[in-house]
Amino acid sequence: MLDVLLACILLIMCYHRTTYTIGFMDWYDTYRNTKINYFLVSMEMLMAPLIYFYVKSALTPNFKLQKKHFKHFIPWLIFFVLKMGILIYDSQQPGFAENQNGYLVVNFEWPYLSRIVSVFSTAQMLLYLAFSFQLFYNYKKDIQQFFSNTAKKELNWIRNFLFIYSFIFLYGIGQIFIEEFIVEMSWTQRWWIQFFSALALLYFGVKGYFTDFDFLSIFEKPKSSFEPKRSVANADDVSEKIETGKKAINTLFQDEKIFLDPELNLTQLAEKTKLNRAEVSEIINLGFGKNFNDFVNQFRIEEFKKRLGGGDHQQFSLVGLAFECGFNSKATFNRVFKKEMKLTPTEYLNTLKE
Repeated sequence: MLDVLLACILLIMCYHRTTYTIGFMDWYDTYRNTKINYFLVSMEMLMAPLIYFYVKSALTPNFKLQKKHFKHFIPWLIFFVLKMGILIYDSQQPGFAENQNGYLVVNFEWPYLSRIVSVFSTAQMLLYLAFSFQLFYNYKKDIQQFFSNTAKKELNWIRNFLFIYSFIFLYGIGQIFIEEFIVEMSWTQRWWIQFFSALALLYFGVKGYFTDFDFLSIFEKPKSSFEPKRSVANADDVSEKIETGKKAINTLFQDEKIFLDPELNLTQLAEKTKLNRAEVSEIINLGFGKNFNDFVNQFRIEEFKKRLGGGDHQQFSLVGLAFECGFNSKATFNRVFKKEMKLTPTEYLNTLKE
């Protein structure tokens, strides 16, 4: 499903580059009776939901398009039916074969339909892009509750995809504004957005198909496990459950040092504590006041400091020592250490030497 959605996005982007190129080649001036305006149908109203569903499919394991999702494509279908209606009506008018554009194209599509579609598709794309960004940033929060190392799981490709497409989209709006209210642009001046789009298309194609999403097969957003506190007795039960869970988790981290496993995730911890994922997540959130990622990394930082104090840095580089403590990314280690200690690892090491 993921590759199919990306392929649709890429094909539509290629198609839109083609429609521009036809005009750039002086097709309309050379073939004065061409009917190509009837057959070149804008796909912008398809792009908005396709982008949203692509992002949703990438970030949601086992996502599948269902019948209810196809209502998002109804606006384009209505537009397509109108375009076909215009073709059928104009083709039946006298002199149609000799003219490039018939009565409805000149008197209805260009002055009215095209403007309505342009306004609608712009609002639609803004809305769907906003929803797509929301999906991505919610995903980044959710993986903090599941994975102990998120550096290779943040899927910044999706962020880049959304930012690049948003740039091209906003550039296009700016271009339309200039033409409507300032000055009419030449075909050459309009070429730049096609150039940027072509570069984006190449990047989307290569990066999209070679990004690994397999790790998401084990990812599941934890759900709340404890019932609302309807009574004092219920509240006491929840509190007791959290305290019992905290002791079990502390034992695993302090005695068995399971945080040294760089691939440790919420499911593995749940299996070791014999609790479900939702319960473990809630115990860490409510009992320790941290998300899963921050909770695990605080133990890794403490282990790193302990080993520095023991002189292990004389055998390992600081990054190598960090990897020994469970980190698997230099950037993540530096960021987490600075956040926790308010010092860089090197600055902290220098304080030990003083």
